[in-house]
Amino acid sequence: MASELTAAQAVVRKVVNVIDDDEAIRESLAFLLRAARIEVKSYASAKTFLDTLPEPTLACVITDVRMPDMSGIELLRRLKELKIGVPVIVITGHGAISLAVEAMKIGAADFFEKPFDDELLLASVRSALKQQEGQTKRYAERAEIESRIAALSPRERDVLGGLVEGRANKQIAFDLGISPRTVEIYRANLMNKMQADSLSDLVRMALMIEMLGSN
Repeated sequence: MASELTAAQAVVRKVVNVIDDDEAIRESLAFLLRAARIEVKSYASAKTFLDTLPEPTLACVITDVRMPDMSGIELLRRLKELKIGVPVIVITGHGAISLAVEAMKIGAADFFEKPFDDELLLASVRSALKQQEGQTKRYAERAEIESRIAALSPRERDVLGGLVEGRANKQIAFDLGISPRTVEIYRANLMNKMQADSLSDLVRMALMIEMLGSN
């Protein structure tokens, strides 16, 4: 699954991926979620899920913490390595709270001990989906901003860097060895190419993708 989404991919389905080696648990969770009008995909193992990673979707993962071949903890670590920022809800058996806490430290969004409360689990899933929706929109916005920055000339990038650092036109001109009038021209070009409504909007976009840190 791509770590960044284009604007065209921003509108996606709300899919919950249920991973559990216990078929009865998978079916029970799938029934609960579908009754709440949430689309579900089920997997018998974490490995199967990773081998068939779905298309970019507005999603969360519900996984058992103890499974053969690959545990829920190992799945969390693998998702982190792959830079797949999907919310993960962990289901634990009685007495496995220490594993749930470990999962939270790795990045799990929530955990529930069996037997879990259906309404509390649904509330957690809805919260995760809402969180992921905001993240998806940010990915789409970032991809669009990156495409605009890619169209900038090297000198326009230099001027943008100066503006992000809070320098005045005269200081940028001095640093770059050009005239203040030339900086004004570059600045106007920047506003146009970046489709920025104001200087603050321009700076916000540059900071959003950490342009200065990535150069």
